Amino acid sequence: MRLWSIHPSYLDSKGLVALWREGLLAQSVLLGKTKGYKNHPQLLRFKNTINPTGAIASYLRQVNDEARKRGYKFERTKIINKKSASKIAVTIGQLEYEFRHLLGKLEKRDKKLHELLKTQQTIVPHPLFVQVAGGPEEWERISL
Repeated sequence: MRLWSIHPSYLDSKGLVALWREGLLAQSVLLGKTKGYKNHPQLLRFKNTINPTGAIASYLRQVNDEARKRGYKFERTKIINKKSASKIAVTIGQLEYEFRHLLGKLEKRDKKLHELLKTQQTIVPHPLFVQVAGGPEEWERISL
Protein backbone atom coordinates (compact mmCIF):
# COMPACT_ATOMS: atom_id res chain seq x y z
CA MET A 1 0.00 0.00 0.00
CA ARG A 2 1.32 3.44 -0.94
CA LEU A 3 -0.72 6.46 0.10
CA TRP A 4 1.38 9.14 -1.56
CA SER A 5 2.08 12.39 0.29
CA ILE A 6 3.07 14.07 -2.96
CA HIS A 7 0.40 15.73 -5.09
CA PRO A 8 -1.53 13.22 -7.21
CA SER A 9 -0.81 15.29 -10.33
CA TYR A 10 2.71 13.82 -10.35
CA LEU A 11 1.41 10.28 -10.80
CA ASP A 12 1.14 8.54 -14.15
CA SER A 13 -2.12 6.80 -15.06
CA LYS A 14 -1.09 3.49 -13.46
CA GLY A 15 -0.02 5.24 -10.30
CA LEU A 16 -3.22 7.24 -10.04
CA VAL A 17 -5.43 4.18 -10.54
CA ALA A 18 -3.39 2.25 -7.96
CA LEU A 19 -3.65 5.14 -5.50
CA TRP A 20 -7.43 5.20 -5.91
CA ARG A 21 -7.70 1.46 -5.21
CA GLU A 22 -5.30 1.61 -2.27
CA GLY A 23 -7.04 4.67 -0.86
CA LEU A 24 -10.38 2.87 -0.98
CA LEU A 25 -8.75 -0.10 0.78
CA ALA A 26 -7.38 2.27 3.43
CA GLN A 27 -10.87 3.71 3.88
CA SER A 28 -12.27 0.21 4.43
CA VAL A 29 -9.54 -0.55 6.95
CA LEU A 30 -10.20 2.66 8.87
CA LEU A 31 -13.93 1.87 8.88
CA GLY A 32 -13.17 -1.56 10.39
CA LYS A 33 -14.48 -3.43 7.35
CA THR A 34 -11.39 -5.56 6.70
CA LYS A 35 -9.34 -8.08 8.61
CA GLY A 36 -6.04 -7.30 6.92
CA TYR A 37 -3.88 -4.19 6.70
CA LYS A 38 -5.06 -2.96 10.12
CA ASN A 39 -1.52 -2.18 11.22
CA HIS A 40 -0.11 -1.00 7.91
CA PRO A 41 2.35 1.84 8.65
CA GLN A 42 0.97 4.05 5.86
CA LEU A 43 -2.27 4.28 7.84
CA LEU A 44 -0.60 5.74 10.93
CA ARG A 45 -0.82 9.31 9.64
CA PHE A 46 -4.58 8.94 9.25
CA LYS A 47 -5.08 7.01 12.48
CA ASN A 48 -3.24 9.74 14.40
CA THR A 49 -5.75 12.41 13.40
CA ILE A 50 -8.83 13.40 15.35
CA ASN A 51 -11.00 12.12 12.51
CA PRO A 52 -9.25 9.25 10.62
CA THR A 53 -12.19 8.38 8.37
CA GLY A 54 -12.78 12.03 7.52
CA ALA A 55 -9.08 12.41 6.72
CA ILE A 56 -9.02 9.45 4.32
CA ALA A 57 -12.26 10.65 2.70
CA SER A 58 -10.74 14.11 2.17
CA TYR A 59 -7.61 12.45 0.77
CA LEU A 60 -9.65 10.37 -1.67
CA ARG A 61 -11.66 13.38 -2.86
CA GLN A 62 -8.44 15.04 -3.99
CA VAL A 63 -7.39 11.87 -5.82
CA ASN A 64 -10.81 11.76 -7.46
CA ASP A 65 -10.51 15.43 -8.47
CA GLU A 66 -7.18 14.72 -10.19
CA ALA A 67 -8.69 11.72 -11.97
CA ARG A 68 -11.60 13.83 -13.23
CA LYS A 69 -9.18 16.46 -14.57
CA ARG A 70 -7.67 13.68 -16.68
CA GLY A 71 -11.03 12.43 -17.90
CA TYR A 72 -11.19 9.32 -15.71
CA LYS A 73 -14.47 8.31 -14.14
CA PHE A 74 -13.65 7.03 -10.66
CA GLU A 75 -16.82 6.39 -8.71
CA ARG A 76 -16.92 9.27 -6.24
CA THR A 77 -19.83 7.66 -4.38
CA LYS A 78 -17.36 5.11 -2.99
CA ILE A 79 -15.93 7.85 -0.78
CA ILE A 80 -17.70 8.05 2.57
CA ASN A 81 -19.52 11.28 3.37
CA LYS A 82 -17.11 12.61 5.96
CA LYS A 83 -14.65 15.48 5.88
CA SER A 84 -11.61 16.59 7.78
CA ALA A 85 -10.73 20.24 8.13
CA SER A 86 -7.33 19.58 9.67
CA LYS A 87 -4.13 19.05 7.72
CA ILE A 88 -1.67 16.23 8.33
CA ALA A 89 2.02 17.04 8.76
CA VAL A 90 4.44 15.50 6.27
CA THR A 91 8.17 15.98 6.45
CA ILE A 92 10.13 17.49 3.60
CA GLY A 93 12.33 14.38 3.72
CA GLN A 94 9.28 12.17 3.21
CA LEU A 95 8.17 14.19 0.20
CA GLU A 96 11.66 14.02 -1.28
CA TYR A 97 11.86 10.28 -0.66
CA GLU A 98 8.48 9.65 -2.27
CA PHE A 99 9.32 11.82 -5.25
CA ARG A 100 12.57 9.91 -5.86
CA HIS A 101 10.64 6.64 -5.45
CA LEU A 102 8.11 7.79 -8.04
CA LEU A 103 10.87 8.87 -10.45
CA GLY A 104 12.30 5.35 -10.23
CA LYS A 105 8.94 3.89 -11.19
CA LEU A 106 8.40 6.41 -13.98
CA GLU A 107 11.82 5.73 -15.46
CA LYS A 108 10.55 2.24 -16.29
CA ARG A 109 6.91 2.84 -17.20
CA ASP A 110 6.51 6.46 -18.38
CA LYS A 111 9.72 7.92 -19.76
CA LYS A 112 8.07 11.15 -20.96
CA LEU A 113 6.70 11.96 -17.52
CA HIS A 114 10.02 10.94 -15.95
CA GLU A 115 11.87 13.42 -18.18
CA LEU A 116 9.37 16.14 -17.34
CA LEU A 117 9.56 15.61 -13.57
CA LYS A 118 13.23 14.78 -13.02
CA THR A 119 14.21 18.47 -12.99
CA GLN A 120 11.37 19.46 -10.65
CA GLN A 121 12.74 21.80 -7.99
CA THR A 122 9.74 22.10 -5.68
CA ILE A 123 7.65 19.13 -4.59
CA VAL A 124 4.04 19.98 -3.92
CA PRO A 125 2.30 17.81 -1.31
CA HIS A 126 -1.15 16.29 -1.59
CA PRO A 127 -3.55 19.07 -0.44
CA LEU A 128 -4.34 17.19 2.80
CA PHE A 129 -0.72 17.52 3.90
CA VAL A 130 1.32 20.44 5.19
CA GLN A 131 5.12 20.38 5.00
CA VAL A 132 7.28 20.36 8.13
CA ALA A 133 11.00 19.88 8.63
CA GLY A 134 12.38 16.37 8.97
CA GLY A 135 13.56 13.26 7.20
CA PRO A 136 11.67 10.31 5.75
CA GLU A 137 9.21 8.51 8.01
CA GLU A 138 10.67 5.72 10.14
CA TRP A 139 8.31 3.20 8.56
CA GLU A 140 9.76 3.68 5.08
CA ARG A 141 11.91 0.83 3.79
CA ILE A 142 14.76 2.85 2.42
CA SER A 143 17.27 0.93 0.34
CA LEU A 144 20.71 2.44 0.06
